[in-house]
Amino acid sequence: MSDVAFLDPVVLEGRHVRLEPMEAAHAPELAQAARDGELWTLWFTSVPSPDSIDAHVATMLERRHKRTFLPFVVRLRETGEVVGQTTFCNVDHEHRRVEIGYTWYSRRVQRTAVNTEAKRLLLGHAFEAWKCIAVEFRTNWFNERSRAAIARLGAKQDGVLRNHMRMPDGSFRDTVVFSIIESEWPAVKRNLEHRLQQHEQGSELT
Repeated sequence: MSDVAFLDPVVLEGRHVRLEPMEAAHAPELAQAARDGELWTLWFTSVPSPDSIDAHVATMLERRHKRTFLPFVVRLRETGEVVGQTTFCNVDHEHRRVEIGYTWYSRRVQRTAVNTEAKRLLLGHAFEAWKCIAVEFRTNWFNERSRAAIARLGAKQDGVLRNHMRMPDGSFRDTVVFSIIESEWPAVKRNLEHRLQQHEQGSELT
């Protein structure tokens, strides 16, 4: 077992981003981040609107108190701006499995080093500090960009949960489930570090 307490709040910092445990005071910065691209208007995602951000943060913090979620804000180290959020969620304490989800970023930082490094930090903490046996990712079947981004991490598709949940507009969502297991982490880690290097060298990534 790890000597790092499972699901305790922690700051994770890389070269490009700093992941900070979400607090109520972050709400205005998260609202501003969501405005870049009006992310709440994308029907296949669940990004809070500026008007609902306080309630969203309160829900995240309530789930953290119950030790079922560990939400973060994503801050750029270069400018200090909050550009999104990400979360450890759907936690299985007994078997040490977690999902990385509820992730969204301002439009201007999408397809940059931000997501790659955030995932590198989260996965490293899950596998190396918490000794997780698997980390899951879930997304809407129709969110093709998200599905492609998860696959680029090195995660493998486990299957599709059909009519998995009801969306805010009343429609049903088919959820695509991906995972990375403990034995795959060394190779996934090398892949993420290579992709970060490409970002930093200005290479085009697909």
